[in-house]
Order: sequence, then structure tokens, then C-alpha cells
Amino acid sequence: MTTLKATVDAPIAAAPPMSSYARDYLRRLRGGEMGALPAVLGLVVLCTIFSIIKPVFLTPVNFANLLPQGAAVAVIAMGLVFVLLLGEIDLSAGYTSGVCASVLAMVLLNFNVPWYVAILAALVTGTAIGLVLGFLVAKVGIPSFVVTLAAFLAFQGVVLLIIKEGQIVSIQDSTILAIGNRNLTVVQGWALFGIVVAGYAAVQVTRAASRRGRKRPYDPMNLILMRVAALAAVVGTAVFVLNQERGRLASVQGVPIVVPIIVTLLVLLTFVLRRTPYGLHLQAVGGNREAARRAGINTDRIRISAFMICSTLAAIGGVIAASRANSVDARTGGSDVLLYAVGAAVIGGTSLFGGKGRIIDAVLGAAVVAVINNGMGLLGYSAGIKFIVTGSVLLLAAGVDALSRRRASAAGLR
Repeated sequence: MTTLKATVDAPIAAAPPMSSYARDYLRRLRGGEMGALPAVLGLVVLCTIFSIIKPVFLTPVNFANLLPQGAAVAVIAMGLVFVLLLGEIDLSAGYTSGVCASVLAMVLLNFNVPWYVAILAALVTGTAIGLVLGFLVAKVGIPSFVVTLAAFLAFQGVVLLIIKEGQIVSIQDSTILAIGNRNLTVVQGWALFGIVVAGYAAVQVTRAASRRGRKRPYDPMNLILMRVAALAAVVGTAVFVLNQERGRLASVQGVPIVVPIIVTLLVLLTFVLRRTPYGLHLQAVGGNREAARRAGINTDRIRISAFMICSTLAAIGGVIAASRANSVDARTGGSDVLLYAVGAAVIGGTSLFGGKGRIIDAVLGAAVVAVINNGMGLLGYSAGIKFIVTGSVLLLAAGVDALSRRRASAAGLR
């Protein structure tokens, strides 16, 4: 009876003042927990520099082209986050996307099936590839670097065999072509804006109410409103710009169709990583595999599933790339795709040492890579210069990660 009364009379946790959030954030920054800050600052600096040197960088036409250009890399990088969280690597993700894109194209060409059957065939191929890679790593015990390097080499040959040695296979299906080349209507673009902002606001308010109901500290309403307002400003500006007329011979306006695909994957995969037992187990295995095993987690199953997710998302990236190019050839999913995808994940804030990474990291990192390629292309620099700059940014991001881990460890945050 006394216990029940104590429970009933327990005070409800109050929302901490805004100043405490600022102090806590600064404390985490000093301790090495930088999160997505380097990627965001990098985006701001790069966009500012390119827009000053080349004003065409900020035009609606260029902005609309920038999004589909980086979409395939962003999706593949999302999959790599799952593997990198475990401290593993998948060097075959780029050519896995090429294999799956080749399957898509050949199924459409030879069997005259509906578009959804061809996409399903590509996704099943990606999942099967991930199952094999994960089994070799988790059950056989071959290091992921060796397994996926072997797959990287072998899948180049598989692509050539599927598309018959250097043939260019055109994609004619209008629905698949629309993924990387068509836009939402103006009304649909604003509807997407409303769904994103309302959904984010609902999640924030629900989370605060849940924590308050469990008598735990929760975010104050003014902080939630600031977050929602910031998101609304960014997304609203993007939709407004994309809805401007940018066609010359015909009317072209609207948000590219690939954008809601990226948003859907971002929300779904973030939920999986942060709000499900599977996501918690994945991060536990990445943080300390032996401790996770002793806690009763089936570490082999988690590791295999991470490779399956990675390869399935590589398949989605391959579909987007094939749609964007209107065809598939031997270069689809080439080596630079892998380099950009790994670079995107790491530049965004995912650790190469395992245990730290978010899906948004992949999206932010892919945006940095796309901005570098796009901006330097507008300035007339060669592919060699682009690779050098991207590699330098990747090295800088890896260095920041290593230093952050060292400072976090010294500060007792890890």
C-alpha cells in the first residue's frame, strides 16, 4: 500500500529549460559527439562557395538535377550504414546494384512482365546476394573485407554475362523510367511537404507525451516548435524552388519522384534502427559483439541480416540508377559508385569503427558528394579533380571521426 501511494504521488518530470539543452549540446561537442554537424557545415560552406563563384548553381534547374543525381548513391549508402554499424564493410555494394539493375533490364526485355515483377526480381536478387555474403562472413568466418572484395571482382563479370558482353540494354517501361526522370505535380509536392512536416511534428509531440506519461524528462513545447519550424522552412523552400517552371521547350516543374522514395526509406529505416528491438540489437552487436552474445542476442543472425539489408538497398539504388540512365550497361554500378556510397556514409557521420551511425548520415553525406560533383562540374573541373576533392573530404571526415572517438573516450562518453 505504501509502495502504491509512493508511485501515485511521484512527481511528473518537468521539461528542462532551453538553456540546459544548449549546455548539454556544447558538452557533447567538447566531448567529441559531433553528430551530423560537420556534414551540415560542409554543405553550407560548399553551397555558399559554388553559388558565389557560379550563380547558376542555385537555379531551380540545377537544384532539380542535383537530387536525382545523388539518389542512387544515397540509397546504397543507407544500406552501408547497417554494415558499418557492425564494424564490417561491403565493397561489393556498387556492383551488387549493377547486377540487380541488369536483372531488372533483362527481365523486362526477355519476359515482357509488368514493372513491379521486374523490380521484385531485382530486389530478390539483392537480398539473395546479401544472404550469401552475410553467411560467409558470420558462419564461415571469412573477413568481410575479403568476402566483399571477391564479390566486387566477381560481380563485374556477372554483369557482363547477364547483359552479354558490353551490350547496352535500354529500358522502355514508362513507370520505371519515371522513377529517376519524372516529377510530382505542384499539388503533390505541397502535399508531400504537409505530410513530412505534420508527420515530424506528430512524432515529436507523441514522444514528449510518452516520456511525460512515464515520468521522464521530456522536450519542452517551444523546442519542439523550433524543430518543426526549422524543418518546415527547409522543406518548404525546397518545394517552392522545385515547383518553379524550369522547362524551355515544354513545361517542367515539381519535386522529382525519387525524392518521396528517399524520404520513405529514410523514415522507415530510421524507425527500424532507433525504435525496434532489431535496431537496438544491431547497435549492441556493433558496440560489443561478445557482450551482445552473452546478453542472448543471436549475433550471427544480426550480421547476416545487415548484409541482406545492405544488398537489398543496393538493388533499389540499382533500379534508380537504371531509371536515371534509361539503360543498363557494363559500367552500371561501377567502382566509383561504391567509393561515393562509402564516402557518403562516412562523411555524413557514420563511424568506420562500428557502433555509431544513422540513416540521415547517408543522406547528408550523399548530398555533400553530389554538391561537390555538381558544383565542380559547373566550374569545368575534370573528373580527376573531383575524385581528389571527394577523397580529401572523405579523409577529413574519417579523421574527424577518429578524433571524436578519442575525445569521447577521454571524456567518458563511450
